[in-house]
Amino acid sequence: MPRRLRSVGLDFVEAAPLRLVFAAEVAAPPDVVYRVLADDVEGWPGWFTQVTAARPVDAGAGREVRLRGGIAFRETVVAAEPGLRYAYRVDVSNAPGLHALLEEWLLAPAGAGTRVQWTFAADGSPLFRFLMRRGRAAVGRSFRDAVRNLGRRLPTAGA
Repeated sequence: MPRRLRSVGLDFVEAAPLRLVFAAEVAAPPDVVYRVLADDVEGWPGWFTQVTAARPVDAGAGREVRLRGGIAFRETVVAAEPGLRYAYRVDVSNAPGLHALLEEWLLAPAGAGTRVQWTFAADGSPLFRFLMRRGRAAVGRSFRDAVRNLGRRLPTAGA
């Protein structure tokens, strides 16, 4: 059953009780990576295998996302800084034990490509936090696979 989560702002990225931070590099420049993250929401399932469906809502101010296993999110975009940062807060979800969630994608030049840093900032029940910490390696693998898949789809800086 979907339920409303606690509304959080960008400061939650640093203050969340649970923070999972991962980074990887792609050969494409930051502006190209940003466009795929922020402007091609419907394309997410093509590179992030955990995402089964995604679509922008509210004229791009929000997103609806479905994950493998039936988890669904209704999100609000809280930061859209082309070539630098894309962040969204989950407002409604059916994820058990989840109380608040904000995800931030930071982009920085790395040679001819981009360093992509993803922060999963969450609060939830003690069981939720325990399971997420326990599953940290799997979440990191999923992120790295997604960034590798994303990199294969993007034009490189030298192209």
